[in-house]
Amino acid sequence: MNTKEGKLVQDLYQRFLNAWNERNARGMADHFTGDAEMIGYDGSQAIGRDEIYSHLSPIFENFPTPPYHGKVKSVSFLSDNAVILRAIAGMVPIGKTELSPELNTHHTVVAVKEGESWFIKLFQNTPAQFHGRPELLEKMTDELKELINK
Repeated sequence: MNTKEGKLVQDLYQRFLNAWNERNARGMADHFTGDAEMIGYDGSQAIGRDEIYSHLSPIFENFPTPPYHGKVKSVSFLSDNAVILRAIAGMVPIGKTELSPELNTHHTVVAVKEGESWFIKLFQNTPAQFHGRPELLEKMTDELKELINK
């Protein structure tokens, strides 16, 4: 893995999370390619930067979205210009101080390099429910707690 490019992709993911945490729909959408796809926590899909913006904007306007705390687990290069980033993320609900394990999620990002910049081609947000395996949810939550307790 090219460590410089891998770091740039990790920075892209962090800027993307920061835009969520700032409740900035335009900032989030601008991290995507023009024809990108976003699959949300509830399974909803938005395709293209404009549709992604139109999907996110009312969410931020109508719901008190808690901030994400994310941890990159891997960055795998498919080519010099294509990467899969895998991360885990959790949320501390507004007014609370602890992570809510039921909000834990897996983030999958396919990023592509256009010119000198990296953009998200696919973002998928999958709930970490671990049906029948509560120890996996506990392990994930403990790992995410380390991000908050730094």
